[in-house]
Amino acid sequence: MKKIIMAALLSICLVSLFAAGAKEDSLTTIKQRGTLIIATEGNWTPWTYHDASDTLTGFDVELGALLAQSLGVKPEFHEVPWESILVGVEQSVFDIACNGVGYTEDRAQKFSFSDPYLYTEAVLVVRGDNTSIHTLADLKGRKTSNSPNSTYAQLAESYGATVDYVDTLGETMMMIEQGRVDATINAKGSVDSYLEEHPDANIKIVQTVAGEPVCYPIRKGEQTEALLSAINAFLSQARADGTLSNLSIKYFGTDLTKAN
Repeated sequence: MKKIIMAALLSICLVSLFAAGAKEDSLTTIKQRGTLIIATEGNWTPWTYHDASDTLTGFDVELGALLAQSLGVKPEFHEVPWESILVGVEQSVFDIACNGVGYTEDRAQKFSFSDPYLYTEAVLVVRGDNTSIHTLADLKGRKTSNSPNSTYAQLAESYGATVDYVDTLGETMMMIEQGRVDATINAKGSVDSYLEEHPDANIKIVQTVAGEPVCYPIRKGEQTEALLSAINAFLSQARADGTLSNLSIKYFGTDLTKAN
């Protein structure tokens, strides 16, 4: 109960803080505050997760910390469920989301997006003994599992699947192994990491497809233009000096910084 109350108070304070500085551009507000407030899940390996010592880490966590450093501030990560991340960015509770967010035309109606920093692949996953699902076209009339409002859930629905919503990849894999759902679509890097950690998992990849370019979403509007420019400048430098490639190889085992 205490954690719930503290979380509620934090949300109220953050909203009040942003409201008070609403007339200033976001970058000025961030620098005056001294922190970049970042939304992330904290349970999606290798993007954002907790290591053996329970320290928050991952590709997006490390890159987000470097982004904050480039702005001259400290990173302040807030771990929230996926369905709260984009809502929080839109309502200015968070400055930015560092969570492998894919660019889509629908999302671009609500958010300004940075230049892409990774280009992912998605995979279709089924139980090891499944012989009836081979491609996305086979999902019609089937049941899949994903986070609410994720692009993967939307992709499954576009092929005629019914989606059961969960919070984590681990829950999704468990549901596949138990036969509660037929399949899932997810980021290849995350599924590869899961299989490395669970080599005996009764699941298999049956198809690989191109994913979306991964970008930083920020609130749309004139007040975020300077922040967006600063983020793109950081990404340009990180691409030029090899930081992006090195982090990609560190966490994904391959360089995902080039378009598919």
